[in-house]
Amino acid sequence: MDEERNREFTVQHALETGKPASASEELARIYRDHHRLVLSAAYRVTGSPEDAEDVLQTVFMRLARREGGSPLSDSPAGYLHRAAVNAALDLMRSRHVSRTSSIGELEPLLADSETNSPDRAQGSVEIRDQIRTALAKMSPMSAEIFILRYFEGYGNNEIAGMLGKTRSTVNVILHRTRQKLREEIGPYVGEAQ
Repeated sequence: MDEERNREFTVQHALETGKPASASEELARIYRDHHRLVLSAAYRVTGSPEDAEDVLQTVFMRLARREGGSPLSDSPAGYLHRAAVNAALDLMRSRHVSRTSSIGELEPLLADSETNSPDRAQGSVEIRDQIRTALAKMSPMSAEIFILRYFEGYGNNEIAGMLGKTRSTVNVILHRTRQKLREEIGPYVGEAQ
């Protein structure tokens, strides 16, 4: 199935862009090597398999339309991951829709596992919705760093390296983003304002 999808992508890219088959083959190789990374990053942000597929298509179509040199020479995985996160945030902002999904890394903050009542479970879903909505309102850099840290599990040093920032800058942005999220979702988790 994946091989067939790669061939279709190569042919479609060559026809639409008029670029040589070698460029299309290179793009197909990049797709084959990294599409799962893009899909999983997009799913973690959007919480929807359908939206993650849309993001996957968007990221690779943008890449196919690029003129000039490839931005992927140094770190294709890093570039594509960032592109997926940003495209997913763009999608969320444009639709103004929050979808639900499991945010395992944030679960300890969202619900006490010892009290898994139906009311508590519904509250967790609502809090997840609030987190996604709040992230969609933040600056792209703040949302991206938060997602990389808490959804994707990267360390602050890794994030700094990926984004070309200092560790101190990442720390400050994470602190401010957590503060903003507390203000946004505090009422939903019973925190005093």
